[in-house]
Amino acid sequence: MTQQPFSRPGAIDLSALKRPAPSAPSGPPPARPGAPAAGAPAGAPGGAPGGAPSAAAGGSSYAVEVTEQNFQSVVEASMTAPVLLAFYSRTRMPESGQLADDLATVSGEFEGRFLAGLVDIDAAPQIAQAMQIPSIPLVVAVLDGRPAPLLQDVVPIDELRAALTQVVQQLTAQGMTGRHQPLNAAAPADGEDEPQVDPRYAAAQDALGEGDIDRAVAEYQKLVDANPADAEAAAGLAMAKVLLRTQGVDLNEARAAGAANPDDVDAQTMVADLDMLGGHVEDAFARLVELVRRTSGDERNAAREHLLGLFAAVGNDDPRVIRGRQALASALF
Repeated sequence: MTQQPFSRPGAIDLSALKRPAPSAPSGPPPARPGAPAAGAPAGAPGGAPGGAPSAAAGGSSYAVEVTEQNFQSVVEASMTAPVLLAFYSRTRMPESGQLADDLATVSGEFEGRFLAGLVDIDAAPQIAQAMQIPSIPLVVAVLDGRPAPLLQDVVPIDELRAALTQVVQQLTAQGMTGRHQPLNAAAPADGEDEPQVDPRYAAAQDALGEGDIDRAVAEYQKLVDANPADAEAAAGLAMAKVLLRTQGVDLNEARAAGAANPDDVDAQTMVADLDMLGGHVEDAFARLVELVRRTSGDERNAAREHLLGLFAAVGNDDPRVIRGRQALASALF
């Protein structure tokens, strides 16, 4: 497996997890976002991969202790929704065990948006070797069976929760909206459908999955208009607008234009949008805060409004947004 560069905490790059564009049809049509992959057994991954969660998984309905026996089924569960693998050792580094426990706890709060797979490298060294794990702790995100490093430091549970909120928001904006079923839930009777997507967001998320960003923006806008307090709809709308603005943009050309025109609002906001898509949230915020500081009048207001839109995409409770708002206030006054 090719080793991929690690993302620093707070700069989660999900570009490696984007679903590939479908190739020419050859067999069954691809499932819509949130639907089980073709050929997957009914209910997968609704039942526990390889069995019910063990005590080491903290009793969460969305966490499982990974062994050599169930490793393949856990990875296959990523065809429906992300799987986050936490590699730890309570004997070598107790803090890594705490991170695994915290991931299991948070997985329950997200109600199936991801499955936490806890890998004790002492009990399952072959898995760590196969995944080329360089050190612990390490959290690897797996989507459609493809891994990407996500976190390599012990962080407090509040920071972990905030980081995973950003991950889920980015995946939602990319049309990845599937949910795992509780591992301890009974399998549905034959003919029963498993609810995978909150019906309120289905139209917008289906549009994203089909690559129709204009329609996704319109659908999210309807939700926000109907309920301005719907934070998930507001975040989805903001991220969909980022996708719309950056559609077809050449990354290198945009960054070159930003470097050559440090006070050009259009150039700087475009780079900030690209930073957001790459997971470099704090870089995007800092760029626009400094732009607000350097500009005035209509240009300053445009930069400020754009930054507020990025705050909405991340979520007002995120500590990075709180710090960003403080920096913005300082730049304005």
